[in-house]
Amino acid sequence: MHATTTSEPAFGSSGTAPTDGHVHDVLVVGGGPAGSSCAYWLAEAGWDVALVEKKVFPRVKTCGDGLTPRSVRQIQDMGLEGTLVGAHRYTGLRAHAFGKVLDLPWPEHPSFPSHGYVITRHDLDAQVNERAAKAGATVWQGTEAIEPILDDVATRQPGAPLASCIGAVVKDKATGQTREVRARYVVVADGANSRFGRALGTARNRSQPMGMALRGYYTSPGHDQPFIESHLDIRDGEGNVVPGYGWIFPLGDGRVNVGVGLLSTDQRWKGVNTTTLMQHFVAWAPKEWELSDDTCLGPATGGRLPMGLAVGPRVGATTLVVGDAAGTINPFNGEGIAYGYETGRLAAASLGEALAGDGLDALLRYETRLEDAYGLYYKVARAFIRVISRPELMRICVGTGMYSETLMTWVLRIMANLVRPDETGPAEAAYRALSALARLAPESV
Repeated sequence: MHATTTSEPAFGSSGTAPTDGHVHDVLVVGGGPAGSSCAYWLAEAGWDVALVEKKVFPRVKTCGDGLTPRSVRQIQDMGLEGTLVGAHRYTGLRAHAFGKVLDLPWPEHPSFPSHGYVITRHDLDAQVNERAAKAGATVWQGTEAIEPILDDVATRQPGAPLASCIGAVVKDKATGQTREVRARYVVVADGANSRFGRALGTARNRSQPMGMALRGYYTSPGHDQPFIESHLDIRDGEGNVVPGYGWIFPLGDGRVNVGVGLLSTDQRWKGVNTTTLMQHFVAWAPKEWELSDDTCLGPATGGRLPMGLAVGPRVGATTLVVGDAAGTINPFNGEGIAYGYETGRLAAASLGEALAGDGLDALLRYETRLEDAYGLYYKVARAFIRVISRPELMRICVGTGMYSETLMTWVLRIMANLVRPDETGPAEAAYRALSALARLAPESV
């Protein structure tokens, strides 16, 4: 086992780049959920891991800010739950659709807690990144990986379609100085737009659904509600139901996070303006939240979200791609934080095996781990999205479900990826049936 590294400056005190020739075990590009999780688990295992993050924590990040039980499990395993600062605990989901409202507590599960948190990424990411540093990771904030260093001997190896990367040229954002950071392995964790990943050969499968989301903050008397709220029948300017949802997540500090998510499933929805959709949702939201221009705390921000493992390749001879850079967002509910933490952890496990001597075979097991964890589930999710992109089918599915709390509890369990492996209840039976259909049905392009 290798000893953990100690912190070192990104640049010498004279402003010149150090040239000590040190080669880290792993370089992680990006300090969000996936990158910081990967760095934490590697450092905790004793490996020499360096992480570069172009921003300086704390920093604002566009997100819904909701942690589901899957995210909380990862937070717990990293030893952070008891020390989270700025987190509002909640107990379930309040679903609105077609005039009906259902309060759905998080279900009991042997592997996950029955609560979640709402916490801004401004607060959360800083705390998780600090946890990685305390575990022994070398962290350079305000340092951007501007281009990969490729292995001239073997740019690609058989079975590893990504270019072979042995480090990165990094730039200190404050001084403008650049230098090289070299490592035996490199983890790509620089988010949904992943410039670093694209430089190595990653690309999004455009036949897969793309999420589009917009969020803003409002003051509200409902800021400390025990439920997060999801509206499943959001509408465009003509009153048509669109494939997506609106949310209101209480932060517990006087604010709520309000947003809309749209699933761009086919051509008919690609022209929908999310800013206009957000305006309609705010105007239409339940009046008790008191959402208005007067309570708005600033312009809404948003972005595009690759989903369902839509980005690849995810494995190279010396490289793994994790989190949003790999398109790991759950298509069922738009959740990305949990899957960032989880894929970072899966990558750390494969990298530990590679560093211990298994090499490329261990890296290839990362793809197997992803497929085992998410492959079939995401195929079911993509099939679900194709159904709800048709308004008449969405109205039947959601409208019917809202008349049965039991049915919607099953739906919540499936959509939040909380199906129990130790039970054969209705939700598990429904998921098995959907899985069987998904295995047989070809995916449309």
